[in-house]
Amino acid sequence: MKVLFVAAEASPYIKKGGLGDVIGSLPNELRKLGVDARVILPKYLDIPEEYTKQMIFKKSINVALGWRNQYCGIYKIKNKPFYFIDNEYYFKRNDVYGFEDDAERFVFFSKAVLEAIPYLGFTPDLIHCHDWHTAPLILFLKEHYHSISNTLSVFTIHNLKYQGIFNKNILPDLLSLNEDIYNYPELEFFGQVNFMKCGIKMADLVTTVSRTYSEEIKTPFFGEQLDGVCKDRGDQLYGIINGIDYEVYNPKIDKYIVARYGKDTIKNKPINKRHLQELLGLPVNDVPMIAMVSRLVSQKGFDLVAHVLDKILRMEIQMVVLGTGEKCYEQLFINYANKYPDKLSANITFDRQLAHKIYAASDIFLMPSLFEPCGLGQMIALRYGTVPVVRKTGGLKDTIQAYDEISGVGNGFVFENYNAHEMFNTLQKAVEIYQLKDKWLHLMQNAISSDCSWSKSAKKYLELYRNLITGDPKQ
Repeated sequence: MKVLFVAAEASPYIKKGGLGDVIGSLPNELRKLGVDARVILPKYLDIPEEYTKQMIFKKSINVALGWRNQYCGIYKIKNKPFYFIDNEYYFKRNDVYGFEDDAERFVFFSKAVLEAIPYLGFTPDLIHCHDWHTAPLILFLKEHYHSISNTLSVFTIHNLKYQGIFNKNILPDLLSLNEDIYNYPELEFFGQVNFMKCGIKMADLVTTVSRTYSEEIKTPFFGEQLDGVCKDRGDQLYGIINGIDYEVYNPKIDKYIVARYGKDTIKNKPINKRHLQELLGLPVNDVPMIAMVSRLVSQKGFDLVAHVLDKILRMEIQMVVLGTGEKCYEQLFINYANKYPDKLSANITFDRQLAHKIYAASDIFLMPSLFEPCGLGQMIALRYGTVPVVRKTGGLKDTIQAYDEISGVGNGFVFENYNAHEMFNTLQKAVEIYQLKDKWLHLMQNAISSDCSWSKSAKKYLELYRNLITGDPKQ
């Protein structure tokens, strides 16, 4: 089976969020199952030189885009199944997203992928597109590329909040379609063009990144005005939980931490806490360390944290925050770190090495999201024996089982309502259990024993692919 993954980012080449982790890991896991899975990305300026040096130029072609005739270079990483679409006008910029011409940039990328396929030495049975940036590919595939009309399409929603909504003038300008938006119900969204809607409606099969989220997005609260569209896909919308790369996140071999450990040697974990305390200038003592490694945005529940942060920091705890995002939250943590310098370390940056150190050092991982399609932070925390405290939503619900003090079953703490005091009470309960060393050791072992690898999920994707190709899709 030949599958081409099309996405805007993939680790380790270019990564802005969880999408990059998924595209960096899932194809590799599918290859272990015998799938010829390859990936194609834009050739961004921000791709590190260590990778661009490995790129081999394969072909240059021209891509018609409305009235434009654009250069497209096709590159491949030597001895690896990763391809890159080059166009310096669109991609030689100091970032990946957030430009005024993003519609044009990703429409070009989508069409260039289809134009490049004859030169890859690889004709996919199935093209797996990810998020709105690649949805135009599905439109082009269905409407214009009849030579590969047997190629099927899968579209994955990573976060429905980000939809790619643009002015309708791109219809004739970029998509070579009639300017009347209402002729295209698969694109039309309150008089504008919505690429996410296009992907959901036109793909042969749609997935999202957890079973719970696949049901949540069929409701108005989570559906971001596309709940009806999601509901219409019915049995063709599947929820498959993401995994994490067990070679990247592995406390037994992690090169960024000072004391390596596993389930049977988890008592070495506190050595990493002492190292981090010294590194960040926190008092070296045995109080529970609460970690948040996240984008500092409202989706992640930071308004709840802001409401009770003073109460949290009056407990006998330490707190370490790593991330960037909305200025109000960045400033919140800076201010409180100045107020409680012995209790809070605010690291307003992105630092991969420090993230690994925090996961290995901390005792509790706080993730109180308003909504969470999948979430990777809680799975990484489990891998490092760090106990998550989460809200019961999306992938958090699917991966964290509430700890039962009597039976000893569970791998974390869960609260249900989006309420700051409920979050605080749950966090307080975790801090209390921390003092019961035998129970806490057992809970850490439950966490580190949780299976958050890609193994099960990759098999589910393979089953979906097979059923789609054979014409027998089933739940």
